[in-house]
Amino acid sequence: MQYISTRGAAPALDFEATMLTGLARDGGLYVPAEIPVLTPAEIAALAGISYEDAAFRIMRPFIGETFTDDEFRALIAAAYAGFGHPARAPLKQLAPGHFLLELFHGPTLAFKDFAMQLIGQLFQAALKRSGQRVTIVGATSGDTGSAAIEAFRGLDNVDVFILFPYGRVSEVQRRQMTTPAEPNVHAIAIDGDFDTCQALVKDMFNDFAFRDRVRLAGVNSINWARVLAQVVYYFTAAVALGAPHRPVAFTVPTGNFGDIFAGSIAAAMGLPIAHLVIATNQNDILHRCLGTGVYQTEAVLPSISPSMDIQVSSNFERALHRAYGGDGRAVGQLMDELKASGRFAVSQGALEGLRELYASGRVSEDETSATIARTLRETGELLCPHSAVGVKVAEAHLGAAPMVTLATAHPAKFPDAVEAAADLRPALPPRMADLFERPERMTRLPDDRAALQALIFDRIGMEASA
Repeated sequence: MQYISTRGAAPALDFEATMLTGLARDGGLYVPAEIPVLTPAEIAALAGISYEDAAFRIMRPFIGETFTDDEFRALIAAAYAGFGHPARAPLKQLAPGHFLLELFHGPTLAFKDFAMQLIGQLFQAALKRSGQRVTIVGATSGDTGSAAIEAFRGLDNVDVFILFPYGRVSEVQRRQMTTPAEPNVHAIAIDGDFDTCQALVKDMFNDFAFRDRVRLAGVNSINWARVLAQVVYYFTAAVALGAPHRPVAFTVPTGNFGDIFAGSIAAAMGLPIAHLVIATNQNDILHRCLGTGVYQTEAVLPSISPSMDIQVSSNFERALHRAYGGDGRAVGQLMDELKASGRFAVSQGALEGLRELYASGRVSEDETSATIARTLRETGELLCPHSAVGVKVAEAHLGAAPMVTLATAHPAKFPDAVEAAADLRPALPPRMADLFERPERMTRLPDDRAALQALIFDRIGMEASA
C-alpha cells in the first residue's frame, strides 16, 4: 500500500512513513494511491463481531507490512481497552429512522479518542522498533489536543506540543490538556483562533530545516492514520442497521472535515452510504461552499460548539483531490489561491461530484440550544452542542435510509452551554471527577512561529542553532 500527496509533488510513502510524516513535503496531505474494496460478504461478516475485530479487518489492508497481524491485533486491543462501553461505539435510537452513534466513551470523552488512542500505540511500536524519537506538534479546537495528550503522555520516544486558541475552548477541554503532569507533554495557548494554531503547525512542517532537526510528526487529522481509524465506526454502525443489504446515511458535525472524510473512504471501500451530511454551526464555510461552489473564508465567530469554530478545513483538500480525479496540480493551485486570497472556486464538475455524496446544513446558536433542550425532553438523551448541531441538521435530511448522527463528545465537556440550554448540568464520569482540583500547567504565546520554535527547542533540550 502506497500513499501519495494530494498536491502530487511529494514522494510516495508506505504506511509507517506516512503515519510518522503527517504532512507531505509539498504541503499536501497523504491519501492511499488505491482504496481497498470489501465485498458485500466481507461487510456482512462484520455483524456481531467485536469492535476490535472489525477494526482489524477494515484497517488491515491499509497498513501493508508495517505490522504483522498479531502485532496489529495487539495494538488495537490496547488502544480500546480503556473505553467505557463494551460496544466502544454504541447506537441509540432517537426517533423512527434516526439513530445516535455515541463516540464519547473513550478516555477524554470525545470521538478523537478512537483515532488518537490507536495512533499512540502505533507510534510507540514503530519508534521502539527503530529507536527514534519524534516531536509531535498539533493544533486543536478543543478535543484533538486532550486526546493526543492522553494517548502520548509518558511515552518514551515522543515529545508532544499541543497548540490551542487561548480563551476559545471549554474549561473542561482546557483542563484535560493542562493538568497532565508528565514532562513529555506541553499545552501551548496561542493568541488567536484555531486557524491561527493550524497555520503555525503547517508553517513549521514547511520549515524543512526545523522539521528535520526535531523530527517533527503530526497527529492532527492531516495524519492519514487518524482518518483510517475513524473509518471503522461507519462500518460497525451501518452493519448494525442492515448494511450491506440496505444503504445507511450519516450526519457529521464538521469542523476540520476529517471525520466526515472517513465516511467517504468507507463508501469507497464498498459500504453502501446513501449520503454524508455536513453539519456546521455559524462558522458555515463548508455549507456555503457546497451551496455556491466558492470556498470563501470569513472571520471565525466564537460559539457554544467551539470544536467547529474553523474556517480552513484541512481535510477538505482530501475531498477535493477525489473530486478532481486525483489531479494534484489542480488541488495545489486551489490551495495556493486560498493562501493568497482566502478563497477559491470549485470547478463545476468537481462540485457535482461532491454533491453526489455530500449534503449539508447550518445551525444557529439559538437552534443548537433549542435542540439540546428538545432532545432531552423528547428522548431523555442529553447532547453536547456539537452533537446537537448534527441532530438538528439530520432531521432535515431524514429519508428512506436509516440516518445515523455522530455524537462527537460527552455533554460534560461543555457543561455551561448544556446547562444554559437544558437547565441540567452534566456531571463528569467518576474517573474525571477531580479534574477541577488538579493543578494546571501551560504556556501562553503570541502568533509567532519563531517564539514557538524556540520554546520547542528549549523543552526538548536542543540548541536553537545547530
